[in-house]
Amino acid sequence: MSALPSRSDPSPLDDAGPGDEPLIHAKALTKKFGSYVAVDGVDFAVQRGEVFGFLGPNGAGKTTTMRMIACVSPITDGELRILGMDPRHHGPAIRARLGVVPQEDNLDTELTVWDNLVIYGRYFGLPSGVIRERAAELLAFAHLEDRRDSRVDPLSGGMKRRLTIARALINKPDLVLLDEPTTGLDPQARHLLWERLYRLKREGVTQVLTTHYMDEAEQLCDRLVIMDEGRIVAEGSPRELIERHSTREVLELRFALPDEQDAALPHLEGIGERVEPLAERVLVYADDGDAALAQVTDRGVRPHSALVRRGSLEDVFLRLTGRSLDE
Repeated sequence: MSALPSRSDPSPLDDAGPGDEPLIHAKALTKKFGSYVAVDGVDFAVQRGEVFGFLGPNGAGKTTTMRMIACVSPITDGELRILGMDPRHHGPAIRARLGVVPQEDNLDTELTVWDNLVIYGRYFGLPSGVIRERAAELLAFAHLEDRRDSRVDPLSGGMKRRLTIARALINKPDLVLLDEPTTGLDPQARHLLWERLYRLKREGVTQVLTTHYMDEAEQLCDRLVIMDEGRIVAEGSPRELIERHSTREVLELRFALPDEQDAALPHLEGIGERVEPLAERVLVYADDGDAALAQVTDRGVRPHSALVRRGSLEDVFLRLTGRSLDE
């Protein structure tokens, strides 16, 4: 399958090239709704060609930040530059160079797959011949060639999501925004969509995404920020965040009864870097999980089951944002 063609001739507003000004630069970016502060003075930058993620619980400010980047929600305070432009003054010019994949698919379900691509291309004022050429390329990219003339309504969730992403590429955007791109999809559909996003990265397309899935953030993101209550609490690559806020391995201990777990806790003190008791298990954070398990056994603790796994982004996320459920 041939590579997706590069974007057409650059406009005078284009960045000078890789290594120059970030495609997105935010400083003390703030968004308020009345007295409620949804985004509270965040700083971040997105470089050309990278996949950048926003990770956080519900209400953390991820989608609000994405809406400001998409130039559909004005900023309250601070600075935001996108593609070298100020969204307060150049919103239409910025939007013309974005590809946006919203959290909920907003396809026209009464139209065919092909017509969804072609009609969307007209919004950008593209010549009809160019639209048809790009639509054909994007059908192949989304692996939907055999669904070209199918109505959208009966398509599977994974097919609709791939079509939504393909549609967002019709204008050959400099920057693609993806809000929860795989929410609600089964594992097979998620992995197929990941493969499409990997391919976009290989083509040099800059992507900014929000996600609730830790494995998705680890798989896709070059760098990410973790947000909580409107603020950025950590930033870095997935591996850097794990090294900074967790341990190389985690030992999970499960006990048959809650009383057994309570009795074991005093004997686990000092093993590894940190011991975290939960309702249904105990986590022991250690660089060597097997050595930690040997210490547990030496101290006479006999869990019902024990599992050594590598430290993950989920460990980082829960340590920084807490385990309570915010609604």
